[in-house]
Amino acid sequence: MEKTKITWLGHASVLVEFGGKAIYFDPWLDDNPACSMKKKDVKKATVVCATHGHIDHIGDSFEIVRKTGAKLICTPELGFYADSKGLKEGKEVYGLNTGGSWKSDGFRITMVPAAHTSEIMGEGWVSGPIQPGSGAIGFVLDIEGGPTIYFSGDTGVCADMTLIRDLYRPKVAIMTAGGKYNMGYREAAYAASLIWPEYLIPTHYGTFEDQKLDLDQLEKEMKVRAPGVKLVRIKPGENFMC
Repeated sequence: MEKTKITWLGHASVLVEFGGKAIYFDPWLDDNPACSMKKKDVKKATVVCATHGHIDHIGDSFEIVRKTGAKLICTPELGFYADSKGLKEGKEVYGLNTGGSWKSDGFRITMVPAAHTSEIMGEGWVSGPIQPGSGAIGFVLDIEGGPTIYFSGDTGVCADMTLIRDLYRPKVAIMTAGGKYNMGYREAAYAASLIWPEYLIPTHYGTFEDQKLDLDQLEKEMKVRAPGVKLVRIKPGENFMC
């Protein structure tokens, strides 16, 4: 199988491409000051995975599903909210909960735990009312004949990461590390020691002044806590092949 292409779009948004398929994770594009692409640039999407209802993660998920005919994978509660916006469960939406999987041709997506709070902001971010949420989750993407990729979404370090390691053995871990609403460099390095992937791609930093990450500090900490795990340094719009 040809190599898998992982593109950090900016903030927490990631695009994974393989075998003619395009999987978007937390695509916040149009209002994202760090994003390397906009909604109009999306030509194809196979699946959109939304980890939770915060506006910088649910982002443009619904619009991309409408535009491309992609499947939306999310929690049931976020799926109910999507239904109120015209996306139907069993058609455009497939709701999962922690431990559940959705399988398609050549890949499987599994929902895994994350340690993060969340309501559903959606349009309420502008108009005021905010919907009850369902917390936050992460995803494991298992590509047949290719790498297994862990996408943390917003999370702190949690003991469940050892279960993710033992059950799924991800080759690549894409983890948030902005240090305010999720892990900082110490926590991300420790998380790497729990998951022990071959590669770590940090995200969710550099978009705002209060969410920064010193990659040198992270790499130094990783050499102590997770020696052998390689830090992937890419900027928004750049990609990593594996």
